[in-house]
Amino acid sequence: MESTPSPSSPFDLVSSALGRYIPRGGAAAAAGPADAPGDRAARGRVPDDPEAGRQEQILGAVNLDRDLRITRCNLDAPVFAGLDAVIGRPFIDLLPPGDVPAVRRRLLQVLDTGEAHVARIQRLRRGDGSELVVSLSILPAAVPQEGLTVSVIAMATRLHLYAAETAIGTSLDIGETAQSLAESLLAWGDVAAVDLDYAVWTGEGVSEQARGRIRLRRAALVPDRAWPEGYVTPGDDLPGDASRLLAQAVRRDDAPQAIVIPDREAVERVLGSPRVMRALVPGDRSAGVACIPLVLEGTPPVVLGVVEVWRRSDRPFRDSELFDLQELVARTAHHVDLARQHQREHTQVLALQRRLLPRTGGDTVEIASVYQPATPDSAGVGGDWVNSFPLPDGRTALVVGDVVGHGLGAAATMGQLSMEARALLSAGLAPDEVLEHLDETVTLLDDAESGLAAGYSALGSTCCIAVYDPVSHHLALSSAGHLPPVLVPPDGSGGPLAVRPHPGLGAEFALREPFPVHSFAAPPGSLLALYTDGLVEDPAVPIDEGIGRLADTVSAVHPWDALQQAARHVVSVLAPVRQRDDVTLLLARMIGYREGDTATWRLPARDDAPERARALVGALLRRWHTRDDTRHTVLLLVSELVTNAVRFATGPVTVRLIRAGRGLLCEVGDTGNGRPRLGRGGLLDDGGRGLYVVHRLTTRWGVRWTDTGKVVWAEVVR
Repeated sequence: MESTPSPSSPFDLVSSALGRYIPRGGAAAAAGPADAPGDRAARGRVPDDPEAGRQEQILGAVNLDRDLRITRCNLDAPVFAGLDAVIGRPFIDLLPPGDVPAVRRRLLQVLDTGEAHVARIQRLRRGDGSELVVSLSILPAAVPQEGLTVSVIAMATRLHLYAAETAIGTSLDIGETAQSLAESLLAWGDVAAVDLDYAVWTGEGVSEQARGRIRLRRAALVPDRAWPEGYVTPGDDLPGDASRLLAQAVRRDDAPQAIVIPDREAVERVLGSPRVMRALVPGDRSAGVACIPLVLEGTPPVVLGVVEVWRRSDRPFRDSELFDLQELVARTAHHVDLARQHQREHTQVLALQRRLLPRTGGDTVEIASVYQPATPDSAGVGGDWVNSFPLPDGRTALVVGDVVGHGLGAAATMGQLSMEARALLSAGLAPDEVLEHLDETVTLLDDAESGLAAGYSALGSTCCIAVYDPVSHHLALSSAGHLPPVLVPPDGSGGPLAVRPHPGLGAEFALREPFPVHSFAAPPGSLLALYTDGLVEDPAVPIDEGIGRLADTVSAVHPWDALQQAARHVVSVLAPVRQRDDVTLLLARMIGYREGDTATWRLPARDDAPERARALVGALLRRWHTRDDTRHTVLLLVSELVTNAVRFATGPVTVRLIRAGRGLLCEVGDTGNGRPRLGRGGLLDDGGRGLYVVHRLTTRWGVRWTDTGKVVWAEVVR
């Protein structure tokens, strides 16, 4: 250690104070011979000498010239071992690369202004790649030409515990929580690893564990550097033998406890297998290890995993250090369990989201969907959902919704609204009528007594429903507060649809208004994009600009492009990185029926209408080369439906026949609004048998309502 006769410089003043912190024996005492592997956790610890503990040196000093190179150094205390503070080297070589610009600016600032910069919490790099957390102060020299003095104080253990506790648990991602714990533990060693029970990693509940079925996965490892071949790194499962050894070591007499293995020889005796040694020992320099169970307190206590802190055998763990490690790990256990619960909820909601994604759009619409969940540190998977399904009458429903909130409450509401919308649309209700029912559902779910859960509200959720008619090639669309869909016709000149804004689902009674139904032409080859706000929202730009970017990107999709690949491309362009909100996109390419596969007739509601309908339909079926038995069935079906329309309704009757796949779809529309009901007429009754005949002749039938009346449809296998 160098010194100078003049006590006036900051370096000399700091150095003269170091004598008060030099230990007087006891602290450097070596550990005794290692106990047998089965002994208790007293292995490798150095008992604390209270006097030595108070006098342990934690203060050092470094002098710099105006080029920020080291001219004198006093970092001889054991706590600073490994810091390569060599005379003539730049001081910034001691810093992690990411901290260099900020510290360099501070050093130059003190040189220029002469004002000290004190108590900066800073990391310093050791030669082996590990780091030391210190409180760093930059002091100007007494004579400006002499440069700077940097005083270094090793962080007090209690202060480090406090800093670590505030840093851990700021994220609900289990991997980030484990990483924060490992980084905090590095202050006590050269290498820190966190191994979690596989059930914790996946978010499952952990209870009683069978000793022979222990499975640990490495969740975090610091520092970040190249590791020997065979060493377990984050994301890898520990070998079965290693998992069992660690689990048995920390669960002795059915009570979780910390153990210390002091040197490499003892580590080899405990681990035994060369394969386990390669998997767990991070190199030759780090030979001693403290294993601390990550325990969730309870009856009985639950071990979530094992934390390992490795360091050189010439630095044995003191009793106080082991207590500090146990305290930090114990304080972290509930953060890990919270992250586990979040992971479980995240997985459940994500599974529900995936289940709700559309599988097929039918023969008349090609669909593709992309769902990208929010970033892991968000509040959880949101309530975005899309659905697409063929309706029984040959049309196709396309639905997108965004439920307020995140997590299980939003997921439950999302699932309920999605299933309700599908059921109502399949029952023949129009999009605006379906939204009216969903609006009432959201209001009921928000009720204090009958709602889903206290503290959760779905008020303000949005939904957009589009129904595509493959015969007329039109979209009937209704929206409840949702962003407008984007429609790109075959010529590629697309844009957002002009949909009248609406306050959304569950709005106050004073704000409620009818849900308008919009109709848009969608000729074959048109591309419709339904999405949620996470795809187009950007705090830096107006929402209209985001929708415009979506329209431009969708317009660039070539008619021959694979639709699923195109959907992924659109999301990658608009949301290249994970967002704080879910990203959902549904692309639908309209195909429709070929002109020769459909026929429509409009007949006056007269007594001869059934006969004319049979003649027209019969001629068409012969041109389609339909089998005789199918033709007879269809003719009887048309006769019954037209007869009912003439008898119970007024105005013209519309007959439509559609050849779809292996079936024939027959539709009869009229101006009546009564609901046909299936009933079995008596033996002598004159009426009531028509729908019973329809029911027996068809594979399925139903009713849908229109602005001018209703349509009764029925399907027959060809």
